[in-house]
Amino acid sequence: MSNSEKILKSLSSLIENGILTSKDIKKEITTDLKFKKDKIVNKLELVSREEFEVLKKIVQKQDSQIKKLIKIKSKKAKKS
Repeated sequence: MSNSEKILKSLSSLIENGILTSKDIKKEITTDLKFKKDKIVNKLELVSREEFEVLKKIVQKQDSQIKKLIKIKSKKAKKS
């Protein structure tokens, strides 16, 4: 007998005895799926939209500063 068959038999016997209701099963499955989703999100190291936008602004600001410094350096190199 496979594990899935054992689980289904256990669940069906609990439901038959009135110990476990369909709401309990739904709640348990929902909770389990939520934890699995959170685990996957953490594993992928995803960031929120707000964090992304803040980092995007910082990178844009640094890019413009680098371009200004390059222009200044090239002007000084031309003068020399």
